[in-house]
Amino acid sequence: MKAVHFGAGNIGRGFVGLLLHNAGYELVFADVAEALIASLKDADSYVVHEVGEEPRTQEVRGFSALNSAAEAEALTAAIASADVVTTAVGAHILKFVAPAIAAGIAARPAAAARVAVMACENAINGTDILAAEVRKSYPGDDLDERAVFANTAVDRIVPNQDPEAGLDVTVETFYEWVIESEPFGGAHPDIPGVTWVPDLEPYIERKLFTVNTGHATSAWFGYAAGIEKISDALADPGVATKVAAVLAETASLIVAKHGVAADTQAAYVQKILKRFANPYLPDTTLRVGRAPLRKLSRNERFISPAAQLAERGLARYALLEAVGAGLRFDAADDPEAVELQELVGRLDAPDLVERVTGLTPDHPLYSDVLAVVQARQAR
Repeated sequence: MKAVHFGAGNIGRGFVGLLLHNAGYELVFADVAEALIASLKDADSYVVHEVGEEPRTQEVRGFSALNSAAEAEALTAAIASADVVTTAVGAHILKFVAPAIAAGIAARPAAAARVAVMACENAINGTDILAAEVRKSYPGDDLDERAVFANTAVDRIVPNQDPEAGLDVTVETFYEWVIESEPFGGAHPDIPGVTWVPDLEPYIERKLFTVNTGHATSAWFGYAAGIEKISDALADPGVATKVAAVLAETASLIVAKHGVAADTQAAYVQKILKRFANPYLPDTTLRVGRAPLRKLSRNERFISPAAQLAERGLARYALLEAVGAGLRFDAADDPEAVELQELVGRLDAPDLVERVTGLTPDHPLYSDVLAVVQARQAR
């Protein structure tokens, strides 16, 4: 069995690549970072350090690596003979890797089984985004006969790494990789550790609106309080109270929309908070808070749940306060934070709301967010 994985960064090596390796796949990493690819080509192995209450170390061996920009022909051949293709590159990068995936699928032998293509991104239905981009580049009309596209939900905290670690990666012990089973028609790949579900949406929104929303909330309020580490931010009563309030609101959405039992969601929230507070993860408010423009966009971790709560007439006050904290995130070395602060100073409030959040005046959340923006600009 062979798997081609786009994105040889920390998540690629420490999560998706690790599980594919443990499942027995011949693993091929593809990336455009020449130094990283060169290091992988020179290495026989790397180590994944899982830290937490039950720490362990796993070694990954027998992989290969390709520069997806400079070794296009070899990459096409690898995909043409692969059983699985995965990505962990960021949703906004999927359009750039799609042509290579399309070329590899087109080169597959006619008699080959369909290749499983799965985007493992922090995005709702990331594989749908990837599939749409692949279709734009695919030269024939038989794509669905050659490939199966399945959405996934992935969850594992991978903090900033020690600059001296090389290829080795430190991750938390917890992980969750959920994949929709319906596209495979009952014949999905055998990947131990994966949870196969008929309906992915509840898992995607539960994860995005709990883990990602809670993590960013911890970062933005922690950063504002001058706290460096996420675990220390969660130990601060003021920050912890705000995070708990946000997750109480997103929990009410998960319960109302997906029929999850309230006590089940409450237990999930407590597990997530415990993960954030893991003292073995050297994660920072600066790293987790980065990219506020993306995180405040319409279908992301704050505006999406707040909008759905507003549509249901449910409370979203804590989420709105977190949006305000995101608007104040002014890290000078984060390009998105710099751009956001420039927009806050240049645009009037209605333009800023529509530009950043994608909300229009006819939406029930619009006036709430407009008030938050006006308060930010008045400071």
